[in-house]
Amino acid sequence: MRSILGLWLASSLWAAGTATWEMNNYQDFARGRFQGVSLTRDGQLAIAPRLDSLFQSDQPAVWAVVRAPDGTLYAATGHRGRVFRIETSGRSSLLWTAPEPEVFALALDSKGALYAASSPDGKVYRLTNGQAEEYFAPGVKYIWSLAAAPDGALYLGTGDQGKVLRVWAKGKGEVYYETGQSHVTSLALDAQGRLLAGSEPNGILYRIRAKDKAFVLYDANLPEIRAIVPAPDGSIYAAALGGSVARRSQSAAQAASGVGGGATVTAPATTITVTADAQAGAEVKPPADSAKPPQSAAAPQAATQPPPVVDVSGVEKSALYRINPDNTVETLWSSKEENAYDMLVQGGQILFSTDQNGRVYRLTPDRKLTLLVQTNESEAIRLLQQESSVLAATSNLGKIYRIGDQPGSGGVYESPVHDAGTVARWGRLEWRAEGTGLKFRTRSGNSLRPDRTWSEWSDPLTAPGIVTSPNARFIQWDVELSGSPLLDSVTLAYLPQNNPPSVKSITVLHQFVGMAGAAKPAAATTGTGAFSVTVTDTADGGVAPSTGTPTQTLSRPGAAQIQITWQAEDPDGDRLVYTLHFRGEDERQWKLLKTNFRENTYAVDADALADGRYLFRVTASDREANPPGVAREADLVSSPVLIDNTPPVVAVGAVRRSGAAVEIEVEAADAASPLRRCEYSLDAGPWIPAAALDGVIDSQREKFLLKLDAVPPGEHVVVVRAVDSANNAGLAKTVLRP
Repeated sequence: MRSILGLWLASSLWAAGTATWEMNNYQDFARGRFQGVSLTRDGQLAIAPRLDSLFQSDQPAVWAVVRAPDGTLYAATGHRGRVFRIETSGRSSLLWTAPEPEVFALALDSKGALYAASSPDGKVYRLTNGQAEEYFAPGVKYIWSLAAAPDGALYLGTGDQGKVLRVWAKGKGEVYYETGQSHVTSLALDAQGRLLAGSEPNGILYRIRAKDKAFVLYDANLPEIRAIVPAPDGSIYAAALGGSVARRSQSAAQAASGVGGGATVTAPATTITVTADAQAGAEVKPPADSAKPPQSAAAPQAATQPPPVVDVSGVEKSALYRINPDNTVETLWSSKEENAYDMLVQGGQILFSTDQNGRVYRLTPDRKLTLLVQTNESEAIRLLQQESSVLAATSNLGKIYRIGDQPGSGGVYESPVHDAGTVARWGRLEWRAEGTGLKFRTRSGNSLRPDRTWSEWSDPLTAPGIVTSPNARFIQWDVELSGSPLLDSVTLAYLPQNNPPSVKSITVLHQFVGMAGAAKPAAATTGTGAFSVTVTDTADGGVAPSTGTPTQTLSRPGAAQIQITWQAEDPDGDRLVYTLHFRGEDERQWKLLKTNFRENTYAVDADALADGRYLFRVTASDREANPPGVAREADLVSSPVLIDNTPPVVAVGAVRRSGAAVEIEVEAADAASPLRRCEYSLDAGPWIPAAALDGVIDSQREKFLLKLDAVPPGEHVVVVRAVDSANNAGLAKTVLRP
């Protein structure tokens, strides 16, 4: 008997309606965690291309990677300004350490010479045969990008004065173009050898065809052009975002001051225009008749601090553009959640990397997105083609991953956490998939993020079945993929605990409503009596009988009602039904007014409740949404409500007249509530307040002495009005005669 009762009590906590958590499209799955798993353009989970760790530095970020013709890789890192050499066998070695904390850019010229640009307040170094020599000192704060031209020239994208420098020999260089922006963040050469430059903070993409000659290809609505990729057909692809300069500037500043260390600083995007100075070392100014920067890129004073950081959450954070050969522009992809850092063009497809767990995506010509791999690093900063593979350089930690062209051996996908809203009983976990090789596990807990208080992962399910994780509010599942399955959708059923409703408040109002069917007021009579004359052919007139002049009766505008209104809610969203009771303050038992109704208001005729104090009780129940034994209810009792329908009784006592002065004794009494004010009117004039004889109008019976000064001679009417706490008014009048 005891066990049966315990089982009944436990079951009575659960609601009747089964809820389901279903994940079945790209947006649902994209919120999870991927390890060796891809998300296809059709919203299916599949095994990702093989992902191998090719290189791991001891640095927080790999800022740049270049590949020599023999397949050797060179990687630049921060915050210790190191350049590494990575052989085709995977063996790596430290090639050089810069005097400055960051090496943001690398370039290889046609002769195989490696150039490294250090920051802040850095230089360009040429590295040959393991030896480094100073190649050019630009006298700028930052060197963000390098590009080596076929003619041997080296182009520098700099900040914080937004200039492009051209260096043609050791120690010899010039200002090639002044953008008027704060930073030149990216450089590239198109198929015709023309220089392309991306800027910050106005996100302008330039094509520089000669010294001081440029054309704006696109002015983006994002602060920074982060990457530029020219295509063989003459198209130009660009990645724009906000905040990359701010992050790298802060990293450099902290590293230079010794604050840096483990992790790169993640900062929101910059949207404030930083101006540029006309002075910069020994650079050559353009002649007076040279081409001027575009109007949108005005060039004022230099900033001495890293770009200010402004939060851009909730707005577009990054985008990919294609500038066609005819200069038309298409937006291929945009995001409010992720920053796109780099891109590769592979035929008609685009690969790009983001700061969302170091993800790499593939975008097809029809603009369908595939989540190719997730490195689970902070950011995937650079992409590089290596024969049939793709390399991805990351930050936090600074690594290089190789993305193969064949699927890996398996992977694991971890779903986002689902909130059941309350403690729930878990039902069946089911899925739809093509192929086999799926193993599901679940875990549950009562904290928002999985931690040590959560349950252990359950035993694997290889076929749909009952979830064995403990009852809890939050749940999560993961799936291990092996072979070549395609997972379409996952559904988890659960029964939430039935929570009781709550009644938040009760409001009781006294109001008047129009009287249906009330007779219309009688028409007002005129000053002339009504009569009729009958004219006959004998010219004798008969006197018409009198109909009299009836007195007009003014009816009340409406009938009084007590309006009871309440606010109630159910945490499970169940439909509620109500029961309403009342009782007098001096009564013991509740009386039913109405039951089984869904409205949250009820009106009762005020005359049905005699004068006195009353309490009202509202009971809310979810029984229509839950079976007997499971339904829950809650009630609330109102504060005492005074109902007073009877006006005070006003009695006029002695009237004393002395010349033009008049004194009138008045007594007012109310049976239910204290009086609140008394006033009088002379000959229907304005109401004049009267004071109680004891000084305060605060009891059910009060006496007043009205003193009227300068009353003109003749007959006058004085009306006295007393009002109680319920705003009922009692009146009396007296006539003052000569």
